[in-house]
Amino acid sequence: MLVALGANLLIAVAKAVGGLMAGSPALLSEAAHSVADSLNEVFLLAALRRSRRPADRRHPFGYGKERFFWSLLAAVGIFVMGGCFSFFQGAEALHGGADEDFRGYVAGLIVLGLAFLAEGTSLVRALHQVHLQGGAAAGMRDPALRTVVAEDGTAVLGVTLAAGGMALHMATGNPVWEAAASLSIGALLVFVAYRLGREARDQLIGEAADSEAGDRIRALLAAQPEIDSVEALYTMKTGLDSALVAARVDLAPGLDSERVEVVADRIKRSIALTVPEAGEIFLDITDSATGRQESPAATGERGGA
Repeated sequence: MLVALGANLLIAVAKAVGGLMAGSPALLSEAAHSVADSLNEVFLLAALRRSRRPADRRHPFGYGKERFFWSLLAAVGIFVMGGCFSFFQGAEALHGGADEDFRGYVAGLIVLGLAFLAEGTSLVRALHQVHLQGGAAAGMRDPALRTVVAEDGTAVLGVTLAAGGMALHMATGNPVWEAAASLSIGALLVFVAYRLGREARDQLIGEAADSEAGDRIRALLAAQPEIDSVEALYTMKTGLDSALVAARVDLAPGLDSERVEVVADRIKRSIALTVPEAGEIFLDITDSATGRQESPAATGERGGA
């Protein structure tokens, strides 16, 4: 990721210099886009590093949600630095027109061509990483990887829009093409920022684990001969590959407290084996005949225990 950060910074500088030399709003919009991408790489590096810290007394469920927090900041960065600046450039081009001196446009188009090759290569590598992690359904669960794919995809499309706007401006002499390109880049970045921010928000405020995992847990509980009914089942993601599981179940009548404890321990271990991401498992067990809570079983433990 450090290589990607360095590449984004070089691309941003090249676009900014080319944009200033050509006076091109579309190229300057792309420069702001690359600056936003560079800042987001810093956020993602922080996410990867901080989310790996082990659980402690202050954060007993670990730091897995750090990935979601920094991904949210990355989305804000895309919106503010990329989207808003691109809208500003587009509005300026519409209001004030543009310089008809196209001497710097050829150099600007060359810069965009090189940026297209660099961003396209990065996108291919990111998609390959998604494939290695099990395809789109599995690989895109990682907010850091999801953000990288979104950044690289919008970068390729943004470069294409900017080059098209510049080329049409040169061909027609009408600056509205570049203004349209800048506004399109801004709209694209705002849309991507909104999608990434919404996903990060859902995970930060306590998104449930995958429905498939919840179905497996519910089926496992229902299959236990000692369980009379499953009253409630709750799951919550606590990180990329970890989740909290809490269930309230009614036991069949006739079990003594010692037997309840054995059953609860067996159920927790079964859940941990069936759903490896269940890092914390809590059972609230009640005797269905008396309605009495069996306190020895109403405890939580780490799934790996």
